[in-house]
Amino acid sequence: MEPLGQEEIRASFVNCTRGEAKGVTLPAPPSEIPWDRREFLGWRDPKAPARAYLVLPYGGEVIGLALRAAAPPKSRLRSNICGFCTTTHGLADITLFSAKRAGKSGREGNTLGTYVCGNLACSQYLRGELKSDVPQPYETLTLEQRIARLEEKLHKFVARVLESR
Repeated sequence: MEPLGQEEIRASFVNCTRGEAKGVTLPAPPSEIPWDRREFLGWRDPKAPARAYLVLPYGGEVIGLALRAAAPPKSRLRSNICGFCTTTHGLADITLFSAKRAGKSGREGNTLGTYVCGNLACSQYLRGELKSDVPQPYETLTLEQRIARLEEKLHKFVARVLESR
């Protein structure tokens, strides 16, 4: 991912108001983010853990999505798989994130959700920078192929959020 500045990140959000985007708590100073090892910038708001953000290159521009984290499910499931990077996690480490759809549809309350890594650190799991507590199935895909799969899944999610824009 190409490096972004604070203003570029704030200006990228397509499913919230400018005032909401201005109030976003950024994850770290942009100069401290290892952009060359990230396919997207994703983080939970430390001041409001139910809020999360996703910023990525999409269709020649940078798109940002404001997300809401659902409360942890009360289920008997022991593990689940991230919908972006396919890392298997314990149930407590997978979160249902929902995004308001862009445009009129989102203003009317329509949302789209997906289950992903609760810390939005998919790029780090792919590269082995972070490890899940759950044993992972063996994959024959190369790192480049896993990155391509992650980007494809991310872009499909963004496309669905943007459909009504």
